[in-house]
Amino acid sequence: MKLEWMGDHRELIEKIIKYGNAYSNTYKLQRSYGTDMMFSASQIQTLEYILEAEDKEEKMSEMAARLGVSRSTFSKNVKNLTEKGLLEKYHLSGNRKDIYVKPSANGRVVYAQYTEFVRELCFDDIFRLAGTISEADKESFIRIMDLFADVLVWYGEKEQEPRKLIKIDPNRE
Repeated sequence: MKLEWMGDHRELIEKIIKYGNAYSNTYKLQRSYGTDMMFSASQIQTLEYILEAEDKEEKMSEMAARLGVSRSTFSKNVKNLTEKGLLEKYHLSGNRKDIYVKPSANGRVVYAQYTEFVRELCFDDIFRLAGTISEADKESFIRIMDLFADVLVWYGEKEQEPRKLIKIDPNRE
């Protein structure tokens, strides 16, 4: 069956889907990524977003939304990274309820090792190619990827009906 509805965009959509599938197959696998520690891509991205938001006092829920993961996934990653010694938890004096996470000294070292590894593995090539694209084309590609992600997140949330208790009629059992 021909997919005419995609017009001239079939190859672009195919490559986006290929990337999404490849990424989803490795997202939670524990790997070393050029470090002496095992962690998943999901966990290192969590560390990355915490490092990036360090001066912003950004809430964990805001970082999770930016990353496109649920708050519970983000919290699990924070817990795992804390257990691995890559993050530290804090609270303000007089307020034990609000928890803040910051990268540990070891977290900074591991992240630096990771970035060197992935930069050499693929990002040098990606950045070289990206350097040949106009800013307008980069903005268009960013918008395409945002639309794709936003629809996937929206549809995933839409499809999850809220669960509710339904009384069982004892006469029907």
